Amino acid sequence: MDADRQQGTSQGNSQETGEETGRGIVVGYDGSDYAMQALDWAMDEAEFRRAPITVCHAWQSPYALGDEEARKSLHHAAEHVLWHGAECARQCTSGVRVREDLFEGPATERLVELSATAGLVVVGSRGLSGPARRVMGSVAGHVATHARCPVIVVRGAGSLPHPRHPGPIVAGVGGGDDHVLAFAYREAALRGLSLIAVHAMRHPAAVWSAGMAPMVMADVPGREAVELLEAAVRPWRERFPHVETVLQPGGGPVLDVLADTSSGATMLVVGATREKGVLARLGSVTRPLIDAVTCPVAVVHP
Repeated sequence: MDADRQQGTSQGNSQETGEETGRGIVVGYDGSDYAMQALDWAMDEAEFRRAPITVCHAWQSPYALGDEEARKSLHHAAEHVLWHGAECARQCTSGVRVREDLFEGPATERLVELSATAGLVVVGSRGLSGPARRVMGSVAGHVATHARCPVIVVRGAGSLPHPRHPGPIVAGVGGGDDHVLAFAYREAALRGLSLIAVHAMRHPAAVWSAGMAPMVMADVPGREAVELLEAAVRPWRERFPHVETVLQPGGGPVLDVLADTSSGATMLVVGATREKGVLARLGSVTRPLIDAVTCPVAVVHP
């Protein structure tokens, strides 16, 4: 077996060159159209970052342990799917080391495990409706929630389009989001794109009584949002002076503001913090965002 075609966990070593030695790109691949789009994105990331890429395929047998012939057949089919994804990566990238990871068990389990030593995990999303998602589950949502590194969820099916005029990187900022802005600015710099920093604030409730017209200090939340954004991006503007930055305060629910702003964007970057293993902040927003937006969504853990 080729040294680059390894089954099981692949570890980096000091002989590898590149920006992220030992912390490469992991992509979930099952041969479907949406997985192919995730692979396209992962290949771009690997070339931008000069990092190795691990193509991961997980399979499970519905047969009893005694039915070895059926299991062998499924195992052989899984090997072929993995080979196809890895070979695509080898043929379509330049100077990128490609590894293979074949795992028997849930894909979510393996991708989360690999995320502990990865620099980035990329997964595709079917964009299922609510009932279908409840039946089939969501690999993308689970991995984005529990991974130990940033996760990019790529929406759609088929080959990833490369527009002549790609949109900006959009970063959702809520305060204390250095990990979000670090990732967003780096992506913008690698891709030569502008960055839009967004902060959503709900407008204060109208104050009124009988016989009075509602009075709302509409400019106050906007001013506070601008000040928050200016303070948040200041160190990153200094670190990435060539990245054009736009500050965009928005009023309304976070989900609506981020979905509207990211329309036509190359990527939306949101943050998440952990509390007892679950998303504590933006948890109620992250999974709906994956379904609501049309661009890739990066979920960045601190």
